[in-house]
Amino acid sequence: MAPLPKPALPEPAHPNVDSMLSRKFGKEVANYFSGSPLNRVSFLRQDHAFLSSALRHPSATFLLFRATEPLLSSPTALARVSFKDVEPVIGKDIFNTSEEDVIAQYNSSLYIPQIVFLGLDERHGDFAYKEHYKGQPWFAVDVTPKESVKEAAEKLIKTAQEKGYEFSKGRMHMSLPAEEAAIYAEARHLLDWNARNPFCASCGHKTLSVNAGFKRTCPPKDVAHAIDAGDRPPCATRTGISNLCFPRTDPTVIMAVVSADGQRILLGRQKRWPPHWYSTLAGFLEPAESVEEAVRREVWEESGVHLGRVVIHSTQPWPYPANLMIGAIGQAIPDGETVHLGHDAELEDAKWFSAEEVREALRVGTSGLGEEPGPEYKEGGLRLPPATAIAHQLVSSLVGGFASGAPMM
Repeated sequence: MAPLPKPALPEPAHPNVDSMLSRKFGKEVANYFSGSPLNRVSFLRQDHAFLSSALRHPSATFLLFRATEPLLSSPTALARVSFKDVEPVIGKDIFNTSEEDVIAQYNSSLYIPQIVFLGLDERHGDFAYKEHYKGQPWFAVDVTPKESVKEAAEKLIKTAQEKGYEFSKGRMHMSLPAEEAAIYAEARHLLDWNARNPFCASCGHKTLSVNAGFKRTCPPKDVAHAIDAGDRPPCATRTGISNLCFPRTDPTVIMAVVSADGQRILLGRQKRWPPHWYSTLAGFLEPAESVEEAVRREVWEESGVHLGRVVIHSTQPWPYPANLMIGAIGQAIPDGETVHLGHDAELEDAKWFSAEEVREALRVGTSGLGEEPGPEYKEGGLRLPPATAIAHQLVSSLVGGFASGAPMM
């Protein structure tokens, strides 16, 4: 089977606008899974009048997921369906009452398919609300066949498959065009988070999805239980500042490390990776730790190398399941460049590569983990992640002169 075409990266915001910051630091770097065209209008998520009218508008677009697998019309395009298609699964009455009434009437015995409002595409559609908010509404719906919607979901899936649509295979999907990839990332992240948090972390009772999929609350009553008119036990989430459950994002640092003399780049590899395939080092940010501290700690723990100055390069949403990759450039101190793998057993190898080796790998040796390198690649040469990975952008920027102002020699 022929390999899928490599998607282009998203355009940075306002790339042609001259500004003090762009003159000083250059264009903003936009990584894959960022650059969504949707205006999220987050302040309207609890406005059920808005959501109800957006849901039923003829231009409304729905993305279907089976668990976390998106429905595709082709390997490089998300399938799009209408409200009429999903209505048998999500029902007619969704968003017909206020969010306050939905919470007050909560019934834990009723299964409600998860739906997420993703935003408005202001370039398309003629939907308008209060004159200010216009565009094409986008929603994501979990149509996993189960409980009371099993039959309707199975019928919807069968109809979609008869059109030639298929759910994505595999955990990651990175062949979508940049804009669709960003929309998919938002949808997957929210659907996965809701599925992972069906119970309150404080009292253990079932939670309810509110704010169009962006919050979960622990209702004070549950009409499924008649005792004491359905009152639930007191819960800390309903006192004080109402500590509702919000979508989780796990910050992760990922860093390209340059030598003290600015001529070499440190890369590491895990044992499970293909031969000669290396990448930048990475790790989770810990509590009460700055990004810069996390970069220095992770590099030392994994490779034994000591870093001095650290600067932020760019970030990348990573919806597998809920990471924000914070990309950084760090420079080793002169007496701290010795590689030592004895601290953390995560890496099989870490070593310094010349700029020439890295530049050649960027030209002919990039690929995903399960893919072959370019046709000009020579066995034994360095291999690197594809352009859709922030690791690629960090290394490419470094050899291109991001830190020094001139390409590395």
